[in-house]
Amino acid sequence: MKERALIVDDDLELLAIMKKYLENHGFEALTAANGSEALAAAASKPDIIITDVEMPRMDGFTLVRRLKDNKVLADIPVIIMSGKKVSEADHVSGYGFGADDYVVKPFSYPVLLAKIKAMIRRAARGRKKEAVLKKGDLELNLEARTIKLKGKPVKLTSKEFDLLHTLTANPGRVLSLNSLLEAVWGYNTADYNDPHTVEVHVSNLRRKIGAFGKRIQAVPGHGYKFD
Repeated sequence: MKERALIVDDDLELLAIMKKYLENHGFEALTAANGSEALAAAASKPDIIITDVEMPRMDGFTLVRRLKDNKVLADIPVIIMSGKKVSEADHVSGYGFGADDYVVKPFSYPVLLAKIKAMIRRAARGRKKEAVLKKGDLELNLEARTIKLKGKPVKLTSKEFDLLHTLTANPGRVLSLNSLLEAVWGYNTADYNDPHTVEVHVSNLRRKIGAFGKRIQAVPGHGYKFD
């Protein structure tokens, strides 16, 4: 399975070049033209994000802060691409927001590739990714994106699977409606934060997984948690 990189820059020519370069080196490359688009694309949980600093709608520093504030997306490593006019103080601020590394434009593509590979290895060791997640009678196959309950397959929509995975991967942790909208649906909650979207999907999910659905608990005024 190919590792996935999300590249974020409003320079469409640079995006195309980086996408082709990474794909030629075995990656699946996703692209976004600004931080808002990137936040939506991050819902698919890429292995790494490489983002420019100066972009319209949402800049790179704001994107990093939004990612690291989201409990579901916070473990995605981020490399910031900065221009020469970005100050050293800005770099320090970026690290403070949670950026993992920097490259300064114009940069060496082999050096960037080495940084990407090293960061993905480090993140994978930290997460210790499992292909199958088991919670009692529930079994989620994260690669096939299928679930079984007591050994029997249950058909879920893509968003229902993502919602169930997000909740079960964070047992006991209350996930706010906004964090779920960002992590599962990829919405920028500054533009869209209708709780009904989450509530309807939780209701459908509970119905499909029967008694196991009781472990998905509503926390009034806050969100949901998996007990």
